[in-house]
Amino acid sequence: MERAAAAVARPEAAGALERGTRRGRGALGPVALVVAGGLSVQFGAAVAVLLMPRAGALGVVTLRLVLAAVVLLLVCRPRLRGHSRADWGTVVAFGAAMAGMNMLFYQAADRIPLGAAVTLEVLGPLALSVIVSRRLVNLVWAGLALGGVILLSGGGFDRLDPVGAAFALGAGAMWAAYIVFSARTGRRFPQADGLALAMAVGAVLSLPFGVVEAGGKLLVASTIGLGLLVALMSSVLPYTLELLALRRLPAPTFAVLMSLEPAIAATAGFLVLHQALSAADALAIALVVAASMGAVRTQVGAGSRTA
Repeated sequence: MERAAAAVARPEAAGALERGTRRGRGALGPVALVVAGGLSVQFGAAVAVLLMPRAGALGVVTLRLVLAAVVLLLVCRPRLRGHSRADWGTVVAFGAAMAGMNMLFYQAADRIPLGAAVTLEVLGPLALSVIVSRRLVNLVWAGLALGGVILLSGGGFDRLDPVGAAFALGAGAMWAAYIVFSARTGRRFPQADGLALAMAVGAVLSLPFGVVEAGGKLLVASTIGLGLLVALMSSVLPYTLELLALRRLPAPTFAVLMSLEPAIAATAGFLVLHQALSAADALAIALVVAASMGAVRTQVGAGSRTA
């Protein structure tokens, strides 16, 4: 967290990070940022599940986004003037995608198991990788990852609560939009300024829903403390890492790497929520890791040929 905050607050630190990425690491630096972000967000999601009985699904989303927005605005202190209408349109779209993704996902997690919710959600980024990819081999990695996430679900999507499954699929569509507008925001705004502004937009959009569902429960000190932990783990740190990564990593490769999320969620569920892993879960993890490694190798190979 300290390293990410330093990169956000000090332009020279972020510049050093990007220069280090360019020197000899190819695409591996951005890939490491994406994986670290995935670990943070899924362990944060496990903590959020523990918080839901106190504040409800939408209350947790509101706490997460509002507190994350406060942290990022204080750290980044983004400039409000000098941006074009297109810049603001991108930020608003990014914030709306962020709010929609979180509200839909936590509604799903409130109705179906966490692993199944993440498995369905990741289909959005996988679909994005197939749609926008110009390399045939990415279809292979996406297909392998898709097989892994289906296996991780136990093949039981038909047995899931249909409303919860629909929320998870909707969250996946918003996740794909998040990837697109996160990349555009990173190109239009310096450092994490655009992320801070988009987080504020998402917080404003989610606030009425959280207040209606949780009311005064949002003001309980212990709930705020857990909400701050969720905000740091699930929003501030992973979104900052992903924003930096997307400046160097193509959206198709990023989207396939998101297939790691069900595996990370299963690990977080085992360690935090004491949810056991089956042999099928382990095989699914192996499939999505293999798909992600293939995507990384493809990207590194393409980079070396164009260098």
